[in-house]
Amino acid sequence: MEKVLLGMSGGVDSSVSALLLKQKGYEVIGTTLEMFANTKIADIDAKNICKAIGIEHFSFNSKNEFKKYVIDDFISCYSNCKTPNPCIECNKYMKFGIMFEKAKELGCKYIATGHYAKTELSEKYGRWVLKKSKAGKKDQSYFLWSIPKELIPYILFPLADFESKEQIREIARENNLKVANKPDSEDICFIPDGNYKKFLEENSNLKAKKGNIVNLEGKILGEHTGLYNYTIGQRKGLGISNPVPLFVLGFNKEKNEVIVGEENKLYKKEIFVKDYNLLLVDEIKEEIEVEVKTRYSSKTAKAKIIEDGDKIKVTFEEPQRAITPGQSAVFYVGDIVLGGGKIQ
Repeated sequence: MEKVLLGMSGGVDSSVSALLLKQKGYEVIGTTLEMFANTKIADIDAKNICKAIGIEHFSFNSKNEFKKYVIDDFISCYSNCKTPNPCIECNKYMKFGIMFEKAKELGCKYIATGHYAKTELSEKYGRWVLKKSKAGKKDQSYFLWSIPKELIPYILFPLADFESKEQIREIARENNLKVANKPDSEDICFIPDGNYKKFLEENSNLKAKKGNIVNLEGKILGEHTGLYNYTIGQRKGLGISNPVPLFVLGFNKEKNEVIVGEENKLYKKEIFVKDYNLLLVDEIKEEIEVEVKTRYSSKTAKAKIIEDGDKIKVTFEEPQRAITPGQSAVFYVGDIVLGGGKIQ
């Protein structure tokens, strides 16, 4: 019987994953990484689920690592006028980093999570690949581009072939799992009230510093309340009147300025991506046609990509709106994740 270490958040997805893995004949061990103050509730729920299913559960204190890899990166991004995606750092360093090390310590061949994604051995490419799940808009492959590719053969996603969350909840109800109707967590896990500005002010040296809102010619149009209070594409809350609607286009950190302009200036046909990770290929020396997602909630867009020094150059077929530095660009070939990186 193969052993698998399953990351458990106390939610319905990971709970049903535990059940499905056990039904498939794996020896399942549940684990909860204690990453921040309010992980305790998740830990209790996960322990209770494991007890009900009849599997072991371990907790590991990973607060120092979580602060180093996820929270410090979150703060650094906002300090440098970028918009972070902490789930991607968490997957890379915590769920598919520390958790994999724990799996080896416990003698587990596999690790598993409740993500809506899929791994399989591709005959076409002659390697294990990361793919979209069947969950449509719920698919979470976007968040997984940064995982080490050598891990892919040892990752199980039990929810890969389910098309909706309701199917998962129904399995939980049928098996009397008490988390069947537990609400989805929509916010950043370590900021449960969703107030990231308050979090930044309480956990870093970032403080609201007023400055000018300027247009592309440098003309002062108004005053901002602190650069981290704004995001690219924002229209509301600028407090300036103009004959034509104005949107946040970018920032000048040195001058402490928010730069605004008309909507047509939000569109870009070319971007560069750094700190990239390639899963499907080992290098991109010639242009490859791909579909690119620049936000989790955005649709894919056709583009060509090529390596350019330590970056990947992305040229879109059609200009894309409000591309935001710090977010991830994820490249797909069909439903396979080719790789991804951080937008510059």
